[in-house]
Amino acid sequence: MEFVGFNLRNNLFVAPMAGVTDRPFRQLCKKLGAGLAVSEMVTSNSLLYGSAKTQRRANHDGEVSPISVQIAGADPAMMAEAAKHNADRGAQIIDINMGCPAKKVCNVMAGSALLQHETLVAKILTAVVNAVPDTPVTLKIRTGWNIENKNAPSILRIAEESGIRALAIHGRTRCQQYRGEAEFDTVAAVKAAARIPVIANGDISTPEKAKAVLEKTGADGVMIGRAAQGRPWIFREIEHYLATGEKLPPPAVSEIQAILLEHLEDLYGFYGTETGVRVARKHISWYTKGLSGSAAFRHQMNRLDSVTEQRAVVDEFFRALAQRHAHLVYDSSGDHLPVDAEELAA
Repeated sequence: MEFVGFNLRNNLFVAPMAGVTDRPFRQLCKKLGAGLAVSEMVTSNSLLYGSAKTQRRANHDGEVSPISVQIAGADPAMMAEAAKHNADRGAQIIDINMGCPAKKVCNVMAGSALLQHETLVAKILTAVVNAVPDTPVTLKIRTGWNIENKNAPSILRIAEESGIRALAIHGRTRCQQYRGEAEFDTVAAVKAAARIPVIANGDISTPEKAKAVLEKTGADGVMIGRAAQGRPWIFREIEHYLATGEKLPPPAVSEIQAILLEHLEDLYGFYGTETGVRVARKHISWYTKGLSGSAAFRHQMNRLDSVTEQRAVVDEFFRALAQRHAHLVYDSSGDHLPVDAEELAA
């Protein structure tokens, strides 16, 4: 797929999620079939550029290109400076966050709160595009601020006039947060009016849903967030289904054991062992959610503080699982979609 000047493996995008889409996770998703992975949201506050968190979020060493960095803020000049700062440090695509529904972001008039102020939206988009003339700029939004004000089509016009190269849209308003179901009629209307690529996002958790959303909206691609937590191989499943119409069999337990253990090593190396163990806990929980015996396992795992212990209990859990099933088998509810993460670019 050609996307803002880059040739991608496919039209499957990893949604930027705070505390989730760090470099190890982005690299893993790309390895397992994602065409593009957008970074965690990076602040536009230059006073925080030197913080450990911001520096980690801007770390793209060894990452497969194109490197897309999402920035957030409400001041046009600061957003322009943030775009230039990240482009100078290797960002090949700048993505602007106007989709985050989190209170701490909206309370400072950033994220999806900006959808209420179209004049300010235009100023921010124009400032960022002008600041990085050689770097494509993309935008992530929701359908609007609330049900009564679904102004995504208006935001599309502003984006195109400002020089934005592509638009990702989550099928909920800011006020909906993650409640109810994402709707794609608005996404379809935006796509029908668009002269730039449109990426559909929201509740895309199976290959069948990805195909249905693409067909309903005519979107150029789909963006997947929460469904990839603990299941990064969803991208190869969707890629295969879209290409063949057939579903891949569930992955072998031994393969997922190897993928998770490799993921843990990347986390330990990226964050250091102490922080790495803490960050790894949530990923381990997501990988094992819905698997037989996982509740007791997670209770035990969350009390361990060392890399050695964490590796050992993960290895033991999957070895025991493999003795009962060769392939992953989830509980009867089939509900293994994480619900406790803030999808800050949603």
